[in-house]
Amino acid sequence: MRAVRDVPGGAVIEVRVRPRSRPALEVAGGHVVVRVAAPPVQGRATDEARRTLAAALGVSSCDVRLVSGARARTKKFLVSGLDGPQLEARLHGVSSGAG
Repeated sequence: MRAVRDVPGGAVIEVRVRPRSRPALEVAGGHVVVRVAAPPVQGRATDEARRTLAAALGVSSCDVRLVSGARARTKKFLVSGLDGPQLEARLHGVSSGAG
């Protein structure tokens, strides 16, 4: 998956955040889209995306940290405790369970 890469201590995932949307997490064509209800004001959409991603991956929200894209729609999050293949497997479970 293009959106995931291994780094020391975990894996980085690139996601597209869609604020003011019906909350959902979608995986399609190697891309991850996190839809959140929060507006893109004062980091609220980013924080909701972080919590949504953590819940979908089955990790604590403190294990998911924004590493770039604080003011952009495309963001990179570090997920501690999971390597790239583990993260991809969990994402695959989310996307196949959503259909």
